[in-house]
Amino acid sequence: MLRNTRNFTKTKIFSPKNIKQKVSVPSAFSPRIQNYSAPQLLNRNLCGLSTLVSNNVVGYQKHYPIIRHNYQFNVKSLYSTAVEEFVPEPADELRLQNLKNIGISAHIDSGKTTLTERILYYTGKIQDIHEVKGKDEVGATMDWMELERERGITIQSAATYAKWKDTSINIIDTPGHIDFTIEVERALRVLDGAVLVLCAVAGVQSQTMTVDRQMKRYNVPRVSFINKMDRAGSNPDRVIEQIKSKLKIQAAAVQIPIGKEDNFQGVVDLIKMKAYYNEGYKGNLLVEKEIPEDLFEKAQEARSNLISVLSDIDETICELYLEEKIPTEKQLTDAIRRSTISLKFTPVFIGSAFKNTGIQPLLDGICSYLPNPTESKNVALDIDDNEKPVDLVSYSNKPFIGLAFKLEDGKYGQLTYVRIYQGKLEKGQFVNHVKTGKRIKVSRLVRMHSNSMEEIDEAGAGEICALFGVDCASGDTFTDGTNNYSMSSMFVPEPVISLSLTPKVKNSPNFSRALNRFQKEDPTFRVKVDTESKETIIYGMGELHLDIYVSRMEREFGVSCTTGKPLVAYRETINSKSEFNHTHKKQTGGAGQFARVIGYIEPATTGEEKGTANEFLNNVVGGKIPTQYIAACEKGFQDAISQGSLCGYPMVNVRLELHDGLAHAVDSSELAFRLAVFHAFREAVKNSRPQILEPIMKVDVVVPTEFQGNVLGSLSRRSGVIVDSEVQDDYSTITAEVSLNNMFGYSSELRSITQGKGEFSMDYLKHLPVLGNVQEEMIKEYNKKKAEK
Repeated sequence: MLRNTRNFTKTKIFSPKNIKQKVSVPSAFSPRIQNYSAPQLLNRNLCGLSTLVSNNVVGYQKHYPIIRHNYQFNVKSLYSTAVEEFVPEPADELRLQNLKNIGISAHIDSGKTTLTERILYYTGKIQDIHEVKGKDEVGATMDWMELERERGITIQSAATYAKWKDTSINIIDTPGHIDFTIEVERALRVLDGAVLVLCAVAGVQSQTMTVDRQMKRYNVPRVSFINKMDRAGSNPDRVIEQIKSKLKIQAAAVQIPIGKEDNFQGVVDLIKMKAYYNEGYKGNLLVEKEIPEDLFEKAQEARSNLISVLSDIDETICELYLEEKIPTEKQLTDAIRRSTISLKFTPVFIGSAFKNTGIQPLLDGICSYLPNPTESKNVALDIDDNEKPVDLVSYSNKPFIGLAFKLEDGKYGQLTYVRIYQGKLEKGQFVNHVKTGKRIKVSRLVRMHSNSMEEIDEAGAGEICALFGVDCASGDTFTDGTNNYSMSSMFVPEPVISLSLTPKVKNSPNFSRALNRFQKEDPTFRVKVDTESKETIIYGMGELHLDIYVSRMEREFGVSCTTGKPLVAYRETINSKSEFNHTHKKQTGGAGQFARVIGYIEPATTGEEKGTANEFLNNVVGGKIPTQYIAACEKGFQDAISQGSLCGYPMVNVRLELHDGLAHAVDSSELAFRLAVFHAFREAVKNSRPQILEPIMKVDVVVPTEFQGNVLGSLSRRSGVIVDSEVQDDYSTITAEVSLNNMFGYSSELRSITQGKGEFSMDYLKHLPVLGNVQEEMIKEYNKKKAEK
């Protein structure tokens, strides 16, 4: 792009094609242009004013080299027949080809953080291996929060970077618990590939399926790693079958194990047909040997299976398969890469992170099969062109576009994690905040390694970096000001649980400061002040989620709080159509209030799978309700659905249609119509069979088979519906649908009935109507509380 600070319009640098582009010539240059004919200009290498511009506009030749091509001249206008041809810089292209942005995702306790620790060790990023839960009084590198080391779980996603052979790898380690699912969501939103970690014993679990949905939502290719091969009961073949049946994606092993359980020694690579063993201090030496004789036949069979699966997906392998030719090592590698990037296939690696086995071959697989930034399709929305989708090109010599995907409260102020999709970011550069339009100076630019950072001067396209001192929210877009593009937002699930929060020391300034900070960091953490009780209510994804924030409030902000009993995020809805014809009339001295509204309310969707969205339809014709009051009518509708008539819970799946009304020339106002719709809705709800909905959770319980009967009985007592029960070796997996309200305290009960050997996880499924007798009790309790106030 050639730009002039004077009256020279934007000029694109083109190769000759068929599109005419008119370019104005500055009046200061006109006399000089008139001295030359078009051939003379070309012969003098002026090339569309390149010499003139370089003489008159400082710095343009330096930053925007001009490509010579044919022009047609008019006296004071210059026309070029051209279309843009983008050529990346060779050094930048080479850097991007050797760059990977990956996430490590899995179910709880599958070994994500342990795997990341080994990756950092073998790539030379850290000098020694430390374990999760701080068993060696140090703790894993990526679990840097004190709470994470105490509880042995990952709470926040942490970013780092490493180099393996010639490839630079940006890594984000994500939590496995459903309560922190937003951390996985926003990590996968900005990554080009992922490693899906599975337990060799438990296989595909509930959160594995949640992570799989998130990967598919953002079209993230993945390689799968079956971890914990040293555990008793490990069975990689069963896990691969579960990937295909439960995750609905083609998968095949690219390795087979040498030994199993306690005797797990290494892996056989089915592409190279070699055996690999980890030797030396903490497995830092990878030794290549011939395949053991007793495994050679099994390896041949597994390789044939890999080729057979690929032949159904990849055309090249299919042709070789039909011709009964054996693919070469390169043909197989290229086919796996193509199939993985096209989201049709996942290669499956095996190993044991804890036993330091099989990690280096996994790193080779990440480099070989996952895409680089130029191979990922990234789309921005052009705000100036009705949010038209625009494909981005991940090169540094294009206009800058970046997405802020995560915020942290650092010791130097707000730390903003940014993924650069296009262009580059330099220290001291000014960027545009698309949402606010403000220009912001990048005063500090850092690359993160867990909670430590490295100062850098610039970051190119495809990189993940962090900024200091930038006031923004998660999901905001930044540009260099040459375009007005915005990246699409990430999916944010609705909270399912709430509890009241009261600081022990009243009027503490840090209380509101902490809540504001947490809301900015985490879109699933919400805060609301109850208008009647004046209590502060916090909302989140689960008991653990809210418990962590209460603990952080005390540790980081010095505010101790008392919490009330956890409350379920109930909703209200309607079940039938109800018409309304309401007149709002209020006469006082002077101008009064008058508004009449006519219409109906009905369920927005019907059937078992009811939606949660509400809808306002304006079908008023003939100006019965003046246009300027329609927005006020919609506000009245929003006011009414924010608090239902039964128990005061928000209403969902409601459609209000407005088709008639009446206004007064003097007494009608926005307030009058807002109140008219509000009261009309409240009256109509009484005749539309209102109902209270409660959140239903999908509960997965994994227990030793001997305790299966106890668990089934405990779920039945909690009014759970058993959906599936599967026995795998000595363990049983039970899937049930249970009301969230009935799940409080279940972790303690499960420990007692399984001698501490059982574990469970919950995932929000849907909202369903409560039982009739329960609804009556809830309404009585609500009315009783209102009467007391």
